[in-house]
Amino acid sequence: QVQVVESGGGLVQPGGSLRLSCAASLSIFRFYGMAWYRQAPGKQRELVAHITSGGTTNYAPSVKGRFTMSRDSAKNTLYLQMNSLKPEDTAVYYCKANRSGGVYWGQGTQVTVSS
Repeated sequence: QVQVVESGGGLVQPGGSLRLSCAASLSIFRFYGMAWYRQAPGKQRELVAHITSGGTTNYAPSVKGRFTMSRDSAKNTLYLQMNSLKPEDTAVYYCKANRSGGVYWGQGTQVTVSS
């Protein structure tokens, strides 16, 4: 069974950094694409960043220039480096992966930006 598992969330002060990880149970290159979403309390889940199997990335305007995705194929892991964090980045962050067999979501990891 395909699984993706997020980790790396936590409490950080405004202006700080965190790196989220999304570990997959198979090669990340077997997915058409992978993405990070987030959902803040009382708000809809929104796309943060997306990467295709070929490496093309796109970012939400609200995070562009502050967040960066990368991949480690040896570890089957997708990362989201988050810098210059703001209180409005507070949310549960989810990893999503697509392949021909379906769409797979992780359980989410909480990111809280607060002083």
